[in-house]
Amino acid sequence: MPDISLTTLVVLCLAAAVAGWIDAVVGGGGLLLLPALLLGLPQVPAAHILGTNKGVAIVGTSGAAVTYLRKAPVKVGTAVRIGLAALAGSMTGAFFAAGISSDVLRPVIMVVLLAVAGFVLLRPSFGRAAGDTKVLVTRARTVTAIVLVGGGIGFYDGLFGPGTGTFLVLALTAVLHLDLVTASANAKIVNVCTNAGALAMFAYQGTVLWQLAALMAVFNLAGAMAGARMALRKGSEFVRGVLLVVVFSLVAKLAFDQWT
Repeated sequence: MPDISLTTLVVLCLAAAVAGWIDAVVGGGGLLLLPALLLGLPQVPAAHILGTNKGVAIVGTSGAAVTYLRKAPVKVGTAVRIGLAALAGSMTGAFFAAGISSDVLRPVIMVVLLAVAGFVLLRPSFGRAAGDTKVLVTRARTVTAIVLVGGGIGFYDGLFGPGTGTFLVLALTAVLHLDLVTASANAKIVNVCTNAGALAMFAYQGTVLWQLAALMAVFNLAGAMAGARMALRKGSEFVRGVLLVVVFSLVAKLAFDQWT
């Protein structure tokens, strides 16, 4: 593990806790956690930042998935099939991530965030109503979810990572017509698979700072379980509000970092 000051370590652990909470509610905890790692560890290669991020995120995502499974209407069969496609996609993406530099990551993350913000703003009713179960079981929509949501977003997760949970929630809501809470619950199962695939590849390449990841994972897990319980209790309107706040706050922060 690189030499890290106590102040930086505390900030990273707090960021991990907040990221876990965000990720459990609406996905996208990596949009906070990855920039925090990039800023806190500027001397560490980007591949090690990405690998450590996965080592932290998989713990919190797994904890949130277990919480949702106990209380939310999760379609386990569909989620697992999407998750398997996502696992293959994330391993492929992680294989290509070794050559990514830190200078490339920040503008890419910002563009992705702006795309998410635009989509949500243009669809004010998006994810507010419960899904139509007849649409949910349509074969064409299930195949689309497996190939595009699983494979496509899985590849992105392995290559870059931040915002994967948010994209999964948005895609599952759009493709399978789920409400935001149900989409968040199903997305957690898929996200566990994408994290596992990417982490396996990063571990094979030796680009995970395991000691730092283990410490931050404890805080990430606590935040994730608290966030999942709150999302279940408060419903889709709460999830949508958190989504918009998170996206706009991070767009503003990354824009400031990019141009100052």
